[in-house]
Amino acid sequence: MEASIADLFSQAISICSMMVTVIILPSLFVGLIISMFQAATQINEQTLSFLPRLMITFATLILAGPWLGTVVVNFTQELIHQLPSYIH
Repeated sequence: MEASIADLFSQAISICSMMVTVIILPSLFVGLIISMFQAATQINEQTLSFLPRLMITFATLILAGPWLGTVVVNFTQELIHQLPSYIH
């Protein structure tokens, strides 16, 4: 029983980390590229990287959102179906 609950929490944490990684990594790469551009041109504007990173984050959510939603829904459905076995 405790092992199955630990597996459940482990699976939930892995899903959360996967979702964060899918959303944050593209923004991180765009921010890195813009920071290198700023360093090369010596433009020290903090707001320059905000809009492209925001746009990339929204684009990532639009493209990966259905897949991420499916992963969360499948996990929730599996959790609900296994709930009686966790109670007994």
